[in-house]
Amino acid sequence: MTDLVLPTVAIVATGGTIAMKTDPVTHAPVPALSGADLVAAAPGLEKLARITVTEFSNIPSAEMGPDLWPSLTRTVEGLLADPDIAGVVVLHGTDTLDTTAYFLDLTLRSDKPVVVIGAQRNASDRDSDGARNLLNAVRQILTPAAASLGVTVTLNHAINAAREVRKTHTHNVETFHSGETGYLGTIDEDRVVIRRSPMRRQTLPLPDRLARIAIVAMYAGADGSQVHHAVESGAEGIVVAALGMGNVNAALLAAIRSAIAQGVAIVIATKLENGRALPVYGFPGGGSTLKAEGAVFADDLSPDKARVLALLTLPITQDRDALQAYFDR
Repeated sequence: MTDLVLPTVAIVATGGTIAMKTDPVTHAPVPALSGADLVAAAPGLEKLARITVTEFSNIPSAEMGPDLWPSLTRTVEGLLADPDIAGVVVLHGTDTLDTTAYFLDLTLRSDKPVVVIGAQRNASDRDSDGARNLLNAVRQILTPAAASLGVTVTLNHAINAAREVRKTHTHNVETFHSGETGYLGTIDEDRVVIRRSPMRRQTLPLPDRLARIAIVAMYAGADGSQVHHAVESGAEGIVVAALGMGNVNAALLAAIRSAIAQGVAIVIATKLENGRALPVYGFPGGGSTLKAEGAVFADDLSPDKARVLALLTLPITQDRDALQAYFDR
């Protein structure tokens, strides 16, 4: 097969461990490699596809967030609009990779596959996982069934839906999992195996301005001061990382009641990796009392992903029932 007949896959590099090497002075990983460097280091890639590279940024993923996400969406959307592009691979640090992937899944309008990848081991490690993850991402894009999956997070041979996936281990390469829902498929040595499609995707308009959303954690002895501080700092919405099915103590309930009275949207998410936030318990601060106060429940979204959805939906509506409908989809 000649280069002229190969499909074209676009790479968007944003940085992260996949683009880091160990600094000889500090002996710690730092940003060092461009997207083009990473493509050149993936043996066999040139036999699969023609590759274009967009150098979006080269930052640790802790620096990636709402100030850059809209621009990243527009960059990826522009590449997908090219009829010659089969799909896009986004190179990203793993710490916020799942939230960036979810933002892209909510805002991209193309049916072409987008695969977000990273690495748990930097490029100086002898067993770095970056090149294999890049190779597998391109293989996935070139698989016809991948077009139905939306944005995926694909590392260590496992394909995860952007809405469902979470990072679960600090350094193990087997870090991204989708809890009770499971993988969408796997990338084996001989072929890409797709077992199911994600059933809860939705597409939202990219607003001119994202809402300002804070995350506040419920913990033993929480006094509500973080909620008050978030309101005083101008938060338009607050995601509460609650206990169990969505419970807080009486002090946090009082702070939440005050925030709602001031027009701040409250979203209740569970801190747990599996299960949904549900308005069940009736004690002060239990889920049913939070619902009665006007809080929205985030279903099975993590607090981080509940914030992503709130960033995009609060500019559309502040009505509690309308917001709840977005989280229920």
